[in-house]
Amino acid sequence: MSAKASLEHFSHAAACVLRGMFCKRLLEVTSTQHLHMMRCVLSQYSLLQALAFCMASTTRPWPFLLVCALTWAMAVAEPAGCKIRITDKGLDMLKWETQKFVAEELSNISMPEMSGKEGNFQYTVSDVKITALNLTYADLSFSPEAGVMFDVQNSSIALSFHRQLLYWFFYDTGTIEASAEGVRINAALGLGRDTRGRLKINNVTCEAKIQRMRARFGGTLGRVYNFLGKFLTTGMRLLLNKQICPALQQASLLHVNSILESIPVRAEVDSYIGIDYALTDDPLVTSRSLDMNFRGMFFHLRDDEHDALGNYAVEPTILEYDRMVYLALSEFFFDSGLFSYYKAGIFQMNVTNDNMPKDLEMLLRTTYFGTIMMLNPALMDSPVSLEMAVNAPPKSTIKTSGATVAMTAIVKVMMMPAGQPPVQLSSMTMESKFNAIVFIRRKHLAVQVDLRRFKIYSNQSALESLAVREDRFSNILDLIPLQAPLKTMLQMSVVPLINNWIKRGVRIPLADGMDLIEEVVEYHNGFIVIGANLHFTKA
Repeated sequence: MSAKASLEHFSHAAACVLRGMFCKRLLEVTSTQHLHMMRCVLSQYSLLQALAFCMASTTRPWPFLLVCALTWAMAVAEPAGCKIRITDKGLDMLKWETQKFVAEELSNISMPEMSGKEGNFQYTVSDVKITALNLTYADLSFSPEAGVMFDVQNSSIALSFHRQLLYWFFYDTGTIEASAEGVRINAALGLGRDTRGRLKINNVTCEAKIQRMRARFGGTLGRVYNFLGKFLTTGMRLLLNKQICPALQQASLLHVNSILESIPVRAEVDSYIGIDYALTDDPLVTSRSLDMNFRGMFFHLRDDEHDALGNYAVEPTILEYDRMVYLALSEFFFDSGLFSYYKAGIFQMNVTNDNMPKDLEMLLRTTYFGTIMMLNPALMDSPVSLEMAVNAPPKSTIKTSGATVAMTAIVKVMMMPAGQPPVQLSSMTMESKFNAIVFIRRKHLAVQVDLRRFKIYSNQSALESLAVREDRFSNILDLIPLQAPLKTMLQMSVVPLINNWIKRGVRIPLADGMDLIEEVVEYHNGFIVIGANLHFTKA
């Protein structure tokens, strides 16, 4: 056996042992963290592989088979970071837009010329136009079996067309005004998702029927030919019956899907990150709502997707139906954005003499006077600089009391002598927690933060060791004077910069022409639910 084959054999055997250990461990595990670890491992393998490894790993396989199968199901079911519910109240508002759409499409129906002969009577009907559509009853509703139903009952259609009639030697032309009454249209729009995860209309089923049609003749011999009205209108009714559904089916597939194309699936947020709103499964239609699960994940534009943050957050739940639209966002939604910005390297800041408060500069020089004198007294006249860099991805926490973001950064105090490399005086760890207020602006989700808690402590740099500052309590006492000015600098300089950066917000997955108004934000343990009403800015 070659060295390469031996290595592959050893790696496979080691992987089998590890997976067997994980399956055994499942019965002893109660923490969410271990379950998340199992999901990460088992999600890479099929159910049969997972079960086989569990069976091979113990003399009592059957209890482990059940646990491994459940864990594998948890692994392959991608949790949603963002959920949207459109309720029947939202559908009621869409009804008026749907009626306009149907009326416009039916008015554009193009009917072929109709001609024929009956004994000595010859006729030609052309230039058929629908002049009016009166939807006496029209309803838009959800159907668990069919999708979205559009139902028209007991309505009427007014038409006009040109006639050419020949009876023996008498020839006459003119217009005919007709009305189709008892019009019934039942159309069902089946919903699904395409290969990119975008919501789309999969199919349109339609049934149309006109109960009766009447015609009134005009022209010189209008009264003479009134007896022919039944003959002509019967043919016209059959022809119109055949035209309604094809027109609506084609228009629905093209027009509605073109509107759905305006919903962002994978789009750039700014020059650093993007957002992935792909549907994780097919939309769920109930009698009261349309529920959609989106990936809801931010990503760094220049990084490999495989380096994205894993979703182990609590999956959001929507229970309400009172408003037109509900938007639910998990901690993962916000964490993936913070993680992506961290990967992009934007959580860094240098505060130099130009933008440093003078009292802070003086305090820094006073605090580190001894260190400067020990290193090089000539540094006293050099500019002072603060370098801040977040050293780990910030983490959001959502509770019923509100949302917070925790952030840890390394703060370095530097002297910047002209023409020489910077000299580090101290390195501190800064721990801060921000309150996060989530709100909606039209169809954009935005966040505003303010500083809630702040503390710093020394990292015991080499220079401080030279100064014989070995006592941690002594270090804390030395940094106490810096607490208040650094906190003030964060509140006055850094927090406004953050809010200015994030105030543009990120678009939520709604079609063009729809905005959210009258929103209400509710905080739950692990996720946020925003209820709002719809406002149309265009048809």
